[in-house]
Amino acid sequence: MKLTEMNSQQLNAFFAEARAEYEELKGRNLKLNMARGKPSNAQLDLSNELLNMYIDPEDTVDDGVEARNYGELMGLPSCRRLFAELLGVRYEEVFMGGSSSLTLMYDLIAKAYTHGLLHSDMPWSQLEKVKFLCPSPGYDRHFTISESFGMELITIPLLADGPDMDMVEELIKDESVKGMWCVPKYANPSGITYSEAVIDRIAAMKPAAKDFVLMWDNAYCVHEFSGEFVPFTDILSACRKAGNPDMPFEFASTSKITFPGAGVACFACSEKNMEYMKKLLSAQAISYDKLNQLRHVLFFKDGSGVISHMRKHAAILKPKFDVVESKLDSEIAPLGIASWSRPKGGYFVSLFVMDGCAKRVHQLCKEAGVVMTGAGATYPYKNDPADSNLRIAPSFPPVDELNTAMQVLCVCIKLAAAEKLLCK
Repeated sequence: MKLTEMNSQQLNAFFAEARAEYEELKGRNLKLNMARGKPSNAQLDLSNELLNMYIDPEDTVDDGVEARNYGELMGLPSCRRLFAELLGVRYEEVFMGGSSSLTLMYDLIAKAYTHGLLHSDMPWSQLEKVKFLCPSPGYDRHFTISESFGMELITIPLLADGPDMDMVEELIKDESVKGMWCVPKYANPSGITYSEAVIDRIAAMKPAAKDFVLMWDNAYCVHEFSGEFVPFTDILSACRKAGNPDMPFEFASTSKITFPGAGVACFACSEKNMEYMKKLLSAQAISYDKLNQLRHVLFFKDGSGVISHMRKHAAILKPKFDVVESKLDSEIAPLGIASWSRPKGGYFVSLFVMDGCAKRVHQLCKEAGVVMTGAGATYPYKNDPADSNLRIAPSFPPVDELNTAMQVLCVCIKLAAAEKLLCK
């Protein structure tokens, strides 16, 4: 029976039963974590060969570039080719830089503020106001970057096929709207993939700001855990065909493929953007870690090697996402008090509890020893207007711990919903 269909007596009995289960779980003094999308140790072990990889000094020269020495700001040619293959872009459009795509994203926004972008009339720091579009629920760290520069963040509803483009197309008529964050495949946290129709509309946008930047964070481009690899649209080509060649910057990394913090990362952009960025980047770096780039190339060899490696990740991840779905389907679905995404890839499940209950569910989980990403974190300024969204990150805990953590989460959802209905 749905919770909203229960009479007062039934609802009080339901609440008492849920409260008793909650107190029992709380009494176990649990310490479980579903807060961040971290690979598990079993996933990290898949790349241990990188820790012991021997590179013969005779093999450190790549297309005339000595990986052990200074030089080649844009990165090792073979690594650029690998990412060009993965992203479906041109070799000339790829820049390898460090181990973190988030750092590259921050750096691009910082350069917009200190120098302006290719088509800027002035640095953004000299503008009276800078606005940025934020499809939500979305990635909290994207929003943190924008907030750290004092931007005005505008929440865009993230629909089943991508951002609400009617709203986007209206807002970009404002010249102070300078960009939009996007995670186009297996979005964080909903796991949705943008449809071809939405991508076409994004590529064809006509922003009033001539330096509008499309921040295309393709973090989960090869991260299927259910089914075969799903090809995706090359946003650079799509924008070029639509007459917006300099609008997108695409980002990717091996953070959830090999070792977070010790992998390789890149951005891809138009060749005109690349020439502009190289001038700015040459002031801060001579070159990045080409030996690590070489290790990754030797480890994967080519794009098919990456896809094969990701199937090993999938075998570890899928049982965990199955636990999440199974628990929610059996414990929560019959009650009609929440909805959730059912992703085929990525790292998260987006959970919508009853309006006004997300913070209460989070608090109850914390008190019972289960750590989750804060309620509201998936919205700009951590302000979820409905107080309903929570992000489930099942990748890190072992399956047995995940089972227990999900049991705690389910009883907390029940308690919070019952409390709300009883207070009406």
